[in-house]
Amino acid sequence: MSWEHLPEWLRPLAELAGSVEAEQLAPRFPHAPADARPAAVLMLFADGDNGPELLLTERAARMRNHAGQISFPGGAMDPEDADAVATALREAQEEVGVDPGTVDVFGTLPTLWLPPSNFAVTPVLGYWREPRPLLPISADEVGAIIHQPIRRLLDPANRFSVEHPSGWRGPAFEVGSGVPLWGFTAGVVSRLFERLGWEQPWDDSVTRPLPDF
Repeated sequence: MSWEHLPEWLRPLAELAGSVEAEQLAPRFPHAPADARPAAVLMLFADGDNGPELLLTERAARMRNHAGQISFPGGAMDPEDADAVATALREAQEEVGVDPGTVDVFGTLPTLWLPPSNFAVTPVLGYWREPRPLLPISADEVGAIIHQPIRRLLDPANRFSVEHPSGWRGPAFEVGSGVPLWGFTAGVVSRLFERLGWEQPWDDSVTRPLPDF
């Protein structure tokens, strides 16, 4: 995994990746059961027009799992995938056209359990050294592409909590789409940025209802 092209602002994340624990990113469901299906997502960082950014996608409304939600590119591991890195890069290419040759993978995070779909998800960390325009390649999977500036993710004005009728409550982010970033992806982003010391104080008592999917 290469650090050669990493900008200074990303090096703390590369250094943290090897020591962060699953319980610190997903305290409720850190470990997947033995029957969970292996999967991976690509946390792709880049130097964008508005500063450092993170690539997000809005899942197509017709998706069987997590329809309409904001997420990272990614999906289930295929038999031919050598590892989680191969899965994450393949899925990003198939979903939104990211050329794997333009991505420097600089680490992975602990594998986390996603109970609704019973996936064991490994977040793969990548730096997109050659950003290019993207389009949804698979309209069945991706409804929109979001190049989200990190400074906007960290802006306290764009942060709030969401609450599920079951009583589950978690962090969320306004990302300029019809739905907020919430759930598994928001939890990973929120807790990872907190561990990095990037987080700005925000009022988690501000609560909004979950979108109706």
